Amino acid sequence: MSAQTSPAEKGLNPGLLCQESYTCSGTDEAVFECDECCSLQCLRCEEELHRQERLRNHERIRLKAGHVPYCDPCKGPNGHSPGVKQRAVVRCQTCKINLCLECQKRTHSGGNKRRHPVTVYHVTKVQELLEEEGMDEETKRKKMTEKVVSFLLVDENEEIQVTNEEDFIRKLDCKPDQHLKVVSIFGNTGDGKSHTLNHTFFYGREVFKTSPAQESCTVGVWAAYDPVHKVAVIDTEGLLGATVNLSQRTRLLLKVLAISDLVIYRTHADRLHNDLFKFLGDASEAYLKHFTKELKATTARCGLDVPLSTLGPAVIIFHETVHTQLLGSDHPSEVPEKLIQDRFRKLGRFPEAFSSIHYKGTRTYNPPTDFSGLRRALEQQLENNTTRSPRHPGVIFKALKALSDRFSGEIPDDQMAHSSFFPDEYFTCSSLCLSCGAGCKNSMNHGKEGVPHEAKSRCRYSHQYDNRVFTCKACYERGNEVSVVPKTAASTDSPWMGLAKYAWSGYVIECPNCGVVYRSRQYWFGNQDPVDTVVRTEIVHVWPGTDGFLKDNNNAAQRLLDGMNFMAQSVSELSLGPTKAVTSWLTDQIAPAYWRPNSQILSCNKCATSFKDNDTKHHCRACGEGFCDSCSSKTRPVPERGWGPAPVRVCDNCYEARNSQLDVTEAQGDDEGGTLIARKVGEAVQNTLGAVVTAIDIPLGLVKDAARPAYWVPDHEILHCHSCRKEFSVKLSKHHCRACGQGFCDECSHDRRAVPSRGWDHPVRVCFNCNKKPAGTSISVVTGKRPLC
Repeated sequence: MSAQTSPAEKGLNPGLLCQESYTCSGTDEAVFECDECCSLQCLRCEEELHRQERLRNHERIRLKAGHVPYCDPCKGPNGHSPGVKQRAVVRCQTCKINLCLECQKRTHSGGNKRRHPVTVYHVTKVQELLEEEGMDEETKRKKMTEKVVSFLLVDENEEIQVTNEEDFIRKLDCKPDQHLKVVSIFGNTGDGKSHTLNHTFFYGREVFKTSPAQESCTVGVWAAYDPVHKVAVIDTEGLLGATVNLSQRTRLLLKVLAISDLVIYRTHADRLHNDLFKFLGDASEAYLKHFTKELKATTARCGLDVPLSTLGPAVIIFHETVHTQLLGSDHPSEVPEKLIQDRFRKLGRFPEAFSSIHYKGTRTYNPPTDFSGLRRALEQQLENNTTRSPRHPGVIFKALKALSDRFSGEIPDDQMAHSSFFPDEYFTCSSLCLSCGAGCKNSMNHGKEGVPHEAKSRCRYSHQYDNRVFTCKACYERGNEVSVVPKTAASTDSPWMGLAKYAWSGYVIECPNCGVVYRSRQYWFGNQDPVDTVVRTEIVHVWPGTDGFLKDNNNAAQRLLDGMNFMAQSVSELSLGPTKAVTSWLTDQIAPAYWRPNSQILSCNKCATSFKDNDTKHHCRACGEGFCDSCSSKTRPVPERGWGPAPVRVCDNCYEARNSQLDVTEAQGDDEGGTLIARKVGEAVQNTLGAVVTAIDIPLGLVKDAARPAYWVPDHEILHCHSCRKEFSVKLSKHHCRACGQGFCDECSHDRRAVPSRGWDHPVRVCFNCNKKPAGTSISVVTGKRPLC
């Protein structure tokens, strides 16, 4: 029983000292009261006394602030009124007993005991305790609710007005570990919902505002804590009221219903209207359809023993009549609940989400209304924990916050199905397919969890959006669905090699599993359509704000401009004539594997003449070494290197040895096949390189729009950086993100990564936001390189 005294407990009862003086000499503050020792004890005395075998099992209680002990003669076996305990007013220091006023007069009013020294307890506190003990249960309950106030929980715009769990608990004015339930009320405006809560839970005190005016006195959702029943009481805005944002306010009611354990539907009509049954029926359907999944996720996060979504709340229909009989009065053999179920079935509504539906009626011949029957029904339902268990207030706030985050935002009235109180449009995503107009079937704000848009119906093809995607037929036959996109180059090709192959063999379709499965100009004639041979087609939805299928990968012209810009920068850095520098650079980019790079050729391999900056270097197509023009002026076919039957440049030594076949391994032949295609294209480029170099001198702005991929924002529309909003000028260049196509400054787009979905298989410029997005394959990020405009 003993325990250490925490610092918070010290000073709780500064007037109560230890009455034992066993260890402390009566100077320490009292911490415990022992009924069997009939004394208040400090921590040390309590511990030492009750180490003794005969005192070990004594019952002790820890003192609270303002503690006053009971009278010892009253609570003892010889007390004057058995079973009745009175609070003590004094303690006799000689007799070491606590005495109430009556016992003091009876035992210490005469003789020597009249001179015994006494300690007087706090008179005011004694009087308060005596008054409290003299109260009946009803008065005590009223006193407990005297300081209760309500607060705005959610406003009419569905915005929660408490910042966090701690703020919610502080405004409720309850303990964080207190287990409680939630009771909410619904009904038409003017039916007295706030008045009902005030009289049912708070004994008539106006905790929730009421008003005789025509305007609704409750706007939004208000809450208060009932310390008697340990419930959070929620007052809601009335139905059928003249209000703006009607759709959002109606959706708010269902959020409140979803976190409630007990719902009161208040009606003041003489007969139960169909609106009551339609509201509860539609609320049940919407709860099961939209809220169950989110409440289960909240349950998992909060670790509740009983899931919030196992069953919905219990419902009590509180029906007050004046001129008509209560439901079931004219059918004594049938209970009202059965009649209510029959009404639901006739209207085609099925309140399956609610754990139970009860009817409680009262007929008011003369005001005021009698709420005692409703109070008893509520108390009976609150004691039932078989389907809905009490929970901490923090869990209630988390559930409301989760639902508010999920189901929020404006509701488009032009798409509303007004035949229901809670149409799907209140809770589902409002995005529409740009191609077919179908709506997304997922819940609101599903994008925050990375869930893509989905539609119930199939889409139709639109030439404007070209919403046709390809999947690899071979992978599909093996049970996998792998999307593929036409692009200018394979991922294994270098940028310039891929561009050269594109000019020679056309676009490619590459599967991550099968590799390149199609080239549009693989043969000189008779090339088949890929749809007939290697791919399957599917028509997909086009959702606003998404990249969709990303089919526009015809970026060969822009890649050429990127290369031209890089070449121009290289020329500037080397301070060489542009034609020679570009020729040398281009040759190395698309040279066959057996060629010696230009950077390593410093002199002719035969005559050893040193090359100057403006001298032309020639490669022998047979041996791959570098020569001057005079030592490599002869030509002959070199079919063993893949150059075909046409004569090509060779050095003098290889020309003289033309009758002997070169020893070229099969593996080398395979590696060189692709590079020779690029080299053939490269030689055609070299023949007109003067024109290409001239194009470098033309401002790129004049040709960039012609080469711009379709998804890029045109330069003339880009006035400021899409990220930092800096305005572009002559000194601040524009750069396009290869992923999203928006315009950025260099600081906001200096990262590099491959964008295979757009046809960029090698690291290219992307903005900060696109660089953060995950990719299906590994992303190589390159920084510190010279930018591509």
